[in-house]
Amino acid sequence: MAFIPSNPSGPPGSSGPSGPSGPSYPRPRPGGARGRFTPPPSKDEHRLNERIRVPQVRLIDDEGNQVGVVPTSQALQMARDKGLDLMEVSPNSSPPVCKIVDYGKFKYEKKKKDQAAKKKQVVIKVKEVQLRPQTEEHDLEYKFRNIRQFLIDGDKAKITMLFRGREVTYVDQGMKIMNELAKKLEDVGIIEAHPKLEGRKLIMILAPGGAGKKSAPAPVKAISIGGKPTLPTPKVDGSSEGSSSGT
Repeated sequence: MAFIPSNPSGPPGSSGPSGPSGPSYPRPRPGGARGRFTPPPSKDEHRLNERIRVPQVRLIDDEGNQVGVVPTSQALQMARDKGLDLMEVSPNSSPPVCKIVDYGKFKYEKKKKDQAAKKKQVVIKVKEVQLRPQTEEHDLEYKFRNIRQFLIDGDKAKITMLFRGREVTYVDQGMKIMNELAKKLEDVGIIEAHPKLEGRKLIMILAPGGAGKKSAPAPVKAISIGGKPTLPTPKVDGSSEGSSSGT
């Protein structure tokens, strides 16, 4: 009679198909148990202090003076002596350029500059208005008023006319409506993109501008007479001179 083992799928000494029984051992760490310590990633956009791992750097002190190429440990000690940070400015240089700074103050000033630049940005929106070739007159006037207000507010207006089915035969009428619109709004807007048929859509883009925007009059400059500024005397025409001389 042949002997049939109780656990044919496992090796000798195993208690089941899952593997040998006994104490569980910890899994080996990636890179070995005695691998080099890697610090966690930093949220700062610049490398600072101990994160600068090159042997030497080109140093700029806290007053902006060029110190020259020094060992990184020496540059770091100089920053510590002043209670400041060593910041990597140009990592791609050889050697990298580092500067001694107050990093907290540096980030605060940079944030203020970014906020000031953001306030100066002018955001121009594009408002879209859809028309149809068979739109009635009073509806056109209502949409024209909306487009005028968009341009006055400083936004662009994208006018789209959609042709469905056999309406594509009314392209000439659509062009007429577009030209009429541009003419009515020429005091507040200019044509940025002329009417163009794209598939079944006739599209025109208007931008703020036009003859309605007039520049402010130049200020009157004062004339200095004897060290005292006085305004220039207005010109008097001939008729007024004659009347004054007659009296």
